[in-house]
Amino acid sequence: MASPQPTKLVYRGKTKDVYALENGHYLLEFKDDCTGADGVFDPGMNTVGLQIDGAGRAGLRLTRHFFEILNAKGVPTHFIDADIENVTMTVRPAQMFGKGLEVICRFRAVGSFLRRYGDYVQEGAELPAFVETTFKDDAREDPPVTKDALAILGIMTPHEYELVKSLTQQIATIIKDELATKNIELYDIKFEFGRIDDRIALIDEISGGNMRAFRDGKYIMPLDLEKMVLGE
Repeated sequence: MASPQPTKLVYRGKTKDVYALENGHYLLEFKDDCTGADGVFDPGMNTVGLQIDGAGRAGLRLTRHFFEILNAKGVPTHFIDADIENVTMTVRPAQMFGKGLEVICRFRAVGSFLRRYGDYVQEGAELPAFVETTFKDDAREDPPVTKDALAILGIMTPHEYELVKSLTQQIATIIKDELATKNIELYDIKFEFGRIDDRIALIDEISGGNMRAFRDGKYIMPLDLEKMVLGE
């Protein structure tokens, strides 16, 4: 399906640009820019560190794959359709929490979790679908924020936090189980949520760019992950 014609550039992001459509929906244009530093990919970084040819298309293909699975299971998302040829995705409008909130689900102790708590946990130790939230704030290096702080700051009620936490664990487990069918282990994954018609829904993307996945103890790069999962 051809992409609808965008009417206005709303936001230029690190890995995607967002356009408004005449019908009230939005168009996400995936780019080959990837987060990292000094030419090394890192899904936990806040800066664009490199370009990987085909990364945008690979990310969109995986995103469409996982969103279609979630929609079929009745999980609320903003996904409407994807145009792989033009590397775009049509989505419903959603209201962000504050200026943007990231929700991480961790099954293994790696990344920033290990950097923070390395005195108390071994690298790669199993975690029980541990959920934590951080602000999307590059200047402050995405500081973690607690349930109580979110309520005090008027960003999310305690009830909404528990709903987001439950959705995060549900979605992460669905993706973990799907990857396991390809002999791939999900170590951690990062989500974003928003309000759509007074309902909390998953937004943004689900790709190799926002997760760490391993096979036989070796990290899988985003383009390789897309090929392993979709086999095309």
